[in-house]
Amino acid sequence: MEVIVTSLFVDDQDKALAFYTDMLGFVKKHDEPVGEYRWIALVSPDNQEGTELLLEPNNHPASREYQEKIYSEGIPATMFGVADIHGEFERLKEKGVRFSMEPTPAGEMTLAVLDDTCGNLIQLIEQ
Repeated sequence: MEVIVTSLFVDDQDKALAFYTDMLGFVKKHDEPVGEYRWIALVSPDNQEGTELLLEPNNHPASREYQEKIYSEGIPATMFGVADIHGEFERLKEKGVRFSMEPTPAGEMTLAVLDDTCGNLIQLIEQ
């Protein structure tokens, strides 16, 4: 068994697609209409056959409440691995990405947390 798709609730699919591709560098793999919304799946440019990140609309009250609650508590919705967290931090900061936590050592790893502008905090980790 393996993880093939993981979902991330977003409050605006178009805005999220732009942020995750233009700012973070993910690659769009699928963008298909599904009723009122779309099936938008992204992949890492380094592993385009790997796990897909689904930008899921938070149109259901439970998903919206979940997203708002973890955001207000400062809990990241998901975590992305990076090879050079300090380099990524500087690159993203120059593009205007807001961070709620700058790179911070945590044992044998370093963590940073960014705001995706679509209702989520995203943790970056260098192991």
